[in-house]
Amino acid sequence: MWSSKRTISAGDTVIVWMTRDSIEPLVITPDAVLHNKFGIYPHNDLIGLPYGAKVQSKPGGRGFVYVLRPTPELWTLALPHRTQILYLADISFVVNWLNIGKGKRVVEAGTGSGSFSHSVARSIGDTGNLFTFEFHEQRAMKAKAEFAAHGLDRIVRLQHRNVCKDGFGEDIENSIDAVFLDLPAPWEAIPHAKKVLRKDAVARICCFSPCIEQVIRTVSALNDAGFTEITMYETLLRPIEVSAVPKLPSIEDATERLKQAEIKREDKRQKQIKANREKEARDKAKQEKDAAAVVGEKRKHPDSEPTTELDNTEGSLPVVDDAEGVEPKRAKTQESSLVDNIMHVDPSFNPTPVPEPLPITLPVINSASVDSSNKNGTPSSSSPGPGGPKMSVSKALSEVRGHTSYLTFACLVPYGYAMKNGDSTSAAASKSSADVENTASVGEGGGEAGNGKSTAPSAVSAPSTTETITENAEPGKKAD
Repeated sequence: MWSSKRTISAGDTVIVWMTRDSIEPLVITPDAVLHNKFGIYPHNDLIGLPYGAKVQSKPGGRGFVYVLRPTPELWTLALPHRTQILYLADISFVVNWLNIGKGKRVVEAGTGSGSFSHSVARSIGDTGNLFTFEFHEQRAMKAKAEFAAHGLDRIVRLQHRNVCKDGFGEDIENSIDAVFLDLPAPWEAIPHAKKVLRKDAVARICCFSPCIEQVIRTVSALNDAGFTEITMYETLLRPIEVSAVPKLPSIEDATERLKQAEIKREDKRQKQIKANREKEARDKAKQEKDAAAVVGEKRKHPDSEPTTELDNTEGSLPVVDDAEGVEPKRAKTQESSLVDNIMHVDPSFNPTPVPEPLPITLPVINSASVDSSNKNGTPSSSSPGPGGPKMSVSKALSEVRGHTSYLTFACLVPYGYAMKNGDSTSAAASKSSADVENTASVGEGGGEAGNGKSTAPSAVSAPSTTETITENAEPGKKAD
């Protein structure tokens, strides 16, 4: 399967990786040149390079590409699309559920672009066989040429055939371990698929359908054919974003940072307290100075005649004359209130002295925490920073990439195999299916001649389509 050599040779198929969304296959041809938006790459320069090499653009270009060894996963991303293809999420699930492994014999109906075929060919190895069928003649010819160019012609046998009408051929009857149907009407091929499945062990089948209406008809056909364990899955992709972030600091570094922050906060608080007390002292001294100036002004004019009438303004009252010659009273104003307050100061009052700010002593950083190789005395590499160590962090995105198709799985348990292993349920289903087939072959009572159909009831009633989908085919359910 492709080249197993370490270096690239003429005639090899390689995968040119330009960006994550721009990948294409390339056959190395001497004297040929690859042109793309990233530069010019002569094929002769690629010959002899190891797989995975980074190739710079010529001549003197700044673009580059990677030349990779083909794998089924890369081929799925880079292959030329002739039809809708299966991607890795569906392929891996199908291969696992069908129990495809070394030495297995597998049937695929609907070759298409060959995406699924390459993955199955790798899984079964040189001792297995893949029988793939394609209805479209031109697509079949192109796929056959690709298999030969990739070294798969000994493992993969491709035929141009309409399996829904002509079946899979008598030469492979009762010898297939698993069947995969990627057809517009898979229910028409299920009776033919049952003929090729082996009858001495449990065989499996999978139908790939994009519409739920196809699933309903397929489940009905599987029930009628005697298949068991019918389940349906829908595969969805949830991207996971992985990024490199600075490594978290150690407990010692975090503790030291908290201590430094606490010291700075206390220093700021002491400065604020000192500034507030100094402001209060200045305001109080100013008030005392203003009050002393007012008292001095009054002492300079002791013989001033009292005012007999005050301005009748807001905040002042008229003078009331006493009939007996008592000195008249004056209204109390803001100025006189201030003088009274100053004149009746308690002589024992002692203002609170302004305390000096507390001295702040910064801790000395231990020399062991500083990298000895760093001449500038910057923190060691354990401290987080742009140039420090990094750690990978994964985050599940809320986006779920959309529906591809429905995967319907079923098992075929032969009657003799089920009885030998004590599986009475599967044995009853197999016996019922055999009775239906025998009744159809006789053609009595309502059977249509020549087409193998019969309206005779089954000995054991098969579960309804609605119950099967509801109980066994929940979309999004994970495989065990």
